[in-house]
Amino acid sequence: MPSSPVGLRAAAFALTAAVLALCQARPSFDSFEVASIKLSKESAGGNRYMRMQTAHEFVARNHSLKTLVAAAWNLNPKEISGGPGWVDAEHFDILARTPGDVRPNLEEQMTMLRALVTERFSLSFHRAPKEMPVYELTVAKGGAKLKPSTESPDAHPEGPPPLVFVVYPGLVRLPARNASIRELTWVMQRAVLDRPVLDHTGLSGRYDFDLEFAPDESQFNGELPRTADDANKPGLFTAMEEQLGLKLQPARGEVEAMVIDRAERPLDN
Repeated sequence: MPSSPVGLRAAAFALTAAVLALCQARPSFDSFEVASIKLSKESAGGNRYMRMQTAHEFVARNHSLKTLVAAAWNLNPKEISGGPGWVDAEHFDILARTPGDVRPNLEEQMTMLRALVTERFSLSFHRAPKEMPVYELTVAKGGAKLKPSTESPDAHPEGPPPLVFVVYPGLVRLPARNASIRELTWVMQRAVLDRPVLDHTGLSGRYDFDLEFAPDESQFNGELPRTADDANKPGLFTAMEEQLGLKLQPARGEVEAMVIDRAERPLDN
């Protein structure tokens, strides 16, 4: 018996969907397709950021090799030592294009950044245990105040939204959606705090939360100092406990630090 028009349309739709899904298959994201690295024209204390500027264009502005390494390997800059003096003093801009037809998630972006930094800066290093000042993140006495994420696991096929700080005069906001505590510690130790953060909360879920605090001179590399106008706004440590039910405590701990054995300036391209 001949197939009905409805059945043929359904079959055609299913075939089209299968083809589209195949075309949207995630590439390996081992490396960027093309990338340029140039000395930054901004001052060392100028605006610095790293993000996907479009679905396929990765941008890093005004980063030293040390801060690039810290982001790519998820380290606090104080966990990195060695190398020539310029690894911290000179700053670079990166513009790179990602492969494939889908947007890479944060982990995939950092995989490509590791490959780029290793190749273009002729970077070699070794890891070594090091005891140093850290922050320990624990659940506060009253318990965590985090709400389980309401987002579907399929809501973001490219991965959970990145944690990005929004800076206002005297106030910093972190709107987090579908975020893990592990991701929170990563962004805290890379962007905000002056030492590594060790997660001792035991919390393994994904959460939606909003964190608001007034920064001080020890945070964000001293670029957002606290002022007298911020006196009534909670600092980071108070805000973490009051708003999230989490506690940051200074301590000493052992980390797997990175020692740079070799690095060369990239050719300007």
